[in-house]
Amino acid sequence: MKLPKNIIIPVFMFLSLVSTAQKNEKTLVYKFNIKEEITRATWRQTKQAFDAADTLGAKYFMIHMNTYGGTVVDADSIRTKILESRIPVFVFIDNNAASAGALISIACDSIYMRPGSSIGAATVVNQTGEAMPDKYQSYMRSTMRATAEAQGKYTIIAEIDTIYKWRRDPQIAEAMVDPHIFIEGLTDTGKILSFTPSEAIENGYCEGTAENLDEVLLKAGIHNYEIVEYQPSFIERIIGWLVHPVVSGILIMAIIGGIYFEMQTPGIGFPLGIAVLSSVVYFAPLYLEGLAANWEIAVFIIGIILLAIEIFAIPGFGITGITGVIFIFTGLVLSLIDNVNFDFEYVHIKSFGIAMLTVILGIFGGFILSLYLANMIFSSAVAPFKNMALDTVQNVDEGFISVDTTLFSLKNKIGIAVTVLHPSGKVKIENNIYDAVAENGFIEKGEKIMILKVESAQVYVEKI
Repeated sequence: MKLPKNIIIPVFMFLSLVSTAQKNEKTLVYKFNIKEEITRATWRQTKQAFDAADTLGAKYFMIHMNTYGGTVVDADSIRTKILESRIPVFVFIDNNAASAGALISIACDSIYMRPGSSIGAATVVNQTGEAMPDKYQSYMRSTMRATAEAQGKYTIIAEIDTIYKWRRDPQIAEAMVDPHIFIEGLTDTGKILSFTPSEAIENGYCEGTAENLDEVLLKAGIHNYEIVEYQPSFIERIIGWLVHPVVSGILIMAIIGGIYFEMQTPGIGFPLGIAVLSSVVYFAPLYLEGLAANWEIAVFIIGIILLAIEIFAIPGFGITGITGVIFIFTGLVLSLIDNVNFDFEYVHIKSFGIAMLTVILGIFGGFILSLYLANMIFSSAVAPFKNMALDTVQNVDEGFISVDTTLFSLKNKIGIAVTVLHPSGKVKIENNIYDAVAENGFIEKGEKIMILKVESAQVYVEKI
């Protein structure tokens, strides 16, 4: 049965238009840069980039890499995300893919390298460049080997038998970590394996060389494409700004200043709010960056509580207050360095010094700023602040006195302790309760006491 021409022609035109549209449709390639040290922020941004690529319907994910490495834990999370990706992941090594960068690269479906670049040298080291103990190397060896194995095997059909060969030899990946592994023709015992582009191509660790991303896509057979590049969100930029040592120092100044002003004023007010808000802003980005652990924040909070107990519950300044100050200082310092619990093997002395200096300058600056602001606020000579403080004077010769004169009549009177005095507490004299301080030692509840003296509106007693 033949279709009429008036039906055939429109159908043919429609199919032609569809075919033309498909040819003109661009392939979306999502680009993500790893050009700095690999940290918690890199892992967090990697997740955001993959989510964005999925939302946009990208066909390929391209990593533009130039890094000497970073934290193994975060690199392991990134390589797992790559292995689980539903779309092909390419990596273009623009200069270096060392250590954690090599691990991430091996996880990708295709590796392209710029001439003169290198991949490998994945031994776990601390910030001084010294190799970490074998427990760390063992973990990295197994992770590198497993990542290479995840790329699978391919078959070679020979005349006699079928040969199965790894696409990326796991032993080669392991030799990038362990200098004791010997591979004939490739490595000598005692040397960490690294590849140039030609060596990587020869051994299955690179698909080809390219000068730029466009050449990478051309060699991958992708011609009509559009590249969308990941851009850090506003929140990411704010986090990066807040973890800068200068900003951290300013926040410490606000914390110390707020606590100081709160101690100088009765009740709970605005200064405490500033201190709390500054503490949150100080610790939150450090927590997200993986620097401030839960226990480090807890140490800081315990220090604040101990200091408050010393100030408001215990007269004088003793062991409780000193411990509180030490805890506050420790919490602030540890939150700035990349230690794992009490393991400081990864922490370089320079990082520790920067953290110490930041906290010391912040605390010192907080005290100086507090004294300066207090002088401005409570000085009537400064016009903007003069209405915030009372400037009237109540002279003694006009009948004004700041001390309750009835307290002076208590001297030498007998009473009992209604609470334990250690050394402060409460006593009862002639059916009236007074705050008092034991002059010598502690006084137990119910013991008889005598008023020794009254000084500066404070009653001093001794046990009879």
